[in-house]
Amino acid sequence: MNILIFGKDGQLGKAFQNLFQKAPLAFEISIQYIGRNQCDLSNTAALSDLLNSSQPDLIINAAAYTAVDKAETEQDLAFAINAKAPETMAQYATKHGSTLLHYSTDYVFDGSKDSPYIESDPRKPINMYGKSKASGEEAIEKVFANRSSGQCAIFRTSWVYGDGANFIRTILRLAKEREDLKVISDQYGVPTNADWLAQVSLDLVLDSQFRLRKFTSGIYHAVPSGKTNWHELAVLAAQAALDANITLKLKPHDIVSILAAQYPVAAPRPANSCLDNSKLRLALEEGGDMSKLQHWNKDWTTEVQSYVAGLARDGLI
Repeated sequence: MNILIFGKDGQLGKAFQNLFQKAPLAFEISIQYIGRNQCDLSNTAALSDLLNSSQPDLIINAAAYTAVDKAETEQDLAFAINAKAPETMAQYATKHGSTLLHYSTDYVFDGSKDSPYIESDPRKPINMYGKSKASGEEAIEKVFANRSSGQCAIFRTSWVYGDGANFIRTILRLAKEREDLKVISDQYGVPTNADWLAQVSLDLVLDSQFRLRKFTSGIYHAVPSGKTNWHELAVLAAQAALDANITLKLKPHDIVSILAAQYPVAAPRPANSCLDNSKLRLALEEGGDMSKLQHWNKDWTTEVQSYVAGLARDGLI
């Protein structure tokens, strides 16, 4: 089986690399990791050439334009990477009977719903980044609507953290440098560990022998259980660092809660971007391998605490 993974230098791309390196593969798998230096996803011709030469059975698109504020002024680039490139991948997958995994975002919603969003809720993005990701979802759905072969999973996720720059690491860096910090408390979502996300993604599309399995194509919300806001996440991360014997100038109780209106940014963010993960859980249960549900036993707090402890152990705080 040939696997092509885009976004090798991002947090999710690195998580897939770690996962496959540790996996006890029962048969030969060829994996190609693609970063910006290997393929410019804004170049449709180059992307098509790569797909045709690599002939992947499984395409994992962990790449994206993620500069939320810059997307307001770099709209063409955001749409090229987040919408046109996924469409090109989908076209290849349907033509050649391949499986496509694509990652989208909670920012396809406007945040006005009081409860967690489900997959069928209408897209109503309020910033250009969200609009580009929503356009990518729509493009993939349109291509697969007329397919005669191939399958796809669009994984919507949120607040991803892993091996790379992210909110948690920024908070911990600032907590070592400063004695005061203000963090927004009226935007809600679900922090998602990149390692967890990579694992549950493969749980859906591969069997225990790492062979492709059939699943129902469509959108799945891939986030751990629970919900929080940025302020609560910052407090928990700081406390986890202290519990790991990391010295901080900033104490958790000194992190000040503020409203989003007090922290103006170029691109508005949804107030509620919590995602309901019931559909993905049911899909994994229907697979018959109950061991796959072991990854659902931890909520976001446990995942974050474990992540911070790992950073401390590896000297990364």
